[in-house]
Amino acid sequence: MILRQPPWRNWARTESVRPVRVERPTTVGAVQRSVLAAERAGLTIKAVGTGHSFTGIAVAPGVQLDLFDLGGRVDVDARTARVTVAAGLPLHRLGTLLDEHGLALTNLGDIDRQTVAGAISTGTHGTGGGFAGLASQVTALTLVTADGSLLYVSETENADLLPAVRLGLGALGIIVNVTLQCVPRFLLHSEEKAEPIELVLEEYLQRSGATDHFEFFWFPHTGTALTKTNTRLAERPVGARAARVSRWIDNEVLANGAYRGVCAVGAVVPALIPPLARLSARATGNRAFTDASSRVFATSRTVRFREMEYALPRENVADVVREVQHLIEARGWRISFPLEVRSAAADDLWLSTAYGRDTGYVAVHRYVREDPEDYFRAVEQIMIGHGGRPHWGKLHYRDADALRGLYPRFDDFLAVRDRLDPERRFSNSYLERVLGP
Repeated sequence: MILRQPPWRNWARTESVRPVRVERPTTVGAVQRSVLAAERAGLTIKAVGTGHSFTGIAVAPGVQLDLFDLGGRVDVDARTARVTVAAGLPLHRLGTLLDEHGLALTNLGDIDRQTVAGAISTGTHGTGGGFAGLASQVTALTLVTADGSLLYVSETENADLLPAVRLGLGALGIIVNVTLQCVPRFLLHSEEKAEPIELVLEEYLQRSGATDHFEFFWFPHTGTALTKTNTRLAERPVGARAARVSRWIDNEVLANGAYRGVCAVGAVVPALIPPLARLSARATGNRAFTDASSRVFATSRTVRFREMEYALPRENVADVVREVQHLIEARGWRISFPLEVRSAAADDLWLSTAYGRDTGYVAVHRYVREDPEDYFRAVEQIMIGHGGRPHWGKLHYRDADALRGLYPRFDDFLAVRDRLDPERRFSNSYLERVLGP
């Protein structure tokens, strides 16, 4: 069915577009027909998920494909713990589906509103020094390529393409289904603590390597970091469900509700941001709880913001955070959003930000009503000086010439793009900037 729509906007309100047309295919065959029809009309075509990328990676000025109606379970193989799902299935629905079958994703990001295809295509990664990003869990997928044909890529069929298509930026075709390697369902015991930031920086390398899933947030204008340590468990303890009530109060009422007020006040009166940040840091209480992994990994994010995140050699993270601290102080900026630090294991996906190296991630944010550009550009220069690779779905200012030197298989990826989409039917202005025309 073809519908005319008002302008599409992403979650962060950094991108908007009015497509020539919007299509909502319900079958793989309908996706193929959409691709062929776009070719006949001389239009580009792109799939769009839930709009959680901050960059223009999903912007579709020609034909926009909404694959939500393709969402749903395709197949669960309990013996191999592999599940094949439609590309438009949101991650939070996938978590419920897996739980019903005694399975789970081995790792997950801290937001689960994205679709499966959107998450793998942009490099969603979560945290955990011994765990790679979501795309590394992909064992097979099916693409509709530029000529409308189906291309199945797996460990045994077209395997040479797997390192490219598992994290393909939406540049290689329309993903219609994905097979994920899962693990038996497990629990996470989460401990959150307010700790001195300098102590956390000194211990970051050790803690990110020795614990299952470690991350921390630093509140600018304070000496405090909020650490989160998640430990994997096999069995559900008594009382786990009861803990969800207090977590809902913490997350929805206190964290999101109160923090929205803090950011709104700070946007109007920036001088109030430092005392409000210190108040927020003091109000961040210590807590511990245990629940199913998907409900611990992901948290609700209702305060709208803009984000830039860079992947770094893990040993450089502490120095980068200190340089950002000094930058904020030297410029006299008032920053209401915390800086976030996570980690991931090295992988072999050609455009993964963790390709070939154990990685630490440093993310900076600004409230949606504040202009992030000066802050982000200055922080980006620090990241560049430490070999940083920008997250594909988060704001940055790099182009193909700069990125080529950061990815040893960059040109190999471009060769696959030339093979699968020689006329650039799946391109847009963002992909032209980061991959070239």
